[in-house]
Amino acid sequence: MPENEKPQINIEISEKEAEGIYSNFFLIAHSPHEFIIDFARLLPGLPKAKVFTRVILTPAHAKLLLSALEDNIKKYESQFGEIRHPKQEKKFIGF
Repeated sequence: MPENEKPQINIEISEKEAEGIYSNFFLIAHSPHEFIIDFARLLPGLPKAKVFTRVILTPAHAKLLLSALEDNIKKYESQFGEIRHPKQEKKFIGF
């Protein structure tokens, strides 16, 4: 395989995972060996968030995730416009 050609990876996803999990709150922790991202849902008027998914990554994979997110956000914003942070929205309450 030539160096500049990436190997093709076939991804399989079950019906349950394809539905996805909605998350509007996340927590990130790390140690020397891993990054832990908890995806949670924070509901209006409730004092706590429920964690629905925990993802554990190596530091190298966390950095790859950061790069992939940055790339995808740039692509999204070039197509749909700037993503405004909730604190920038005057009518948004809660954060």
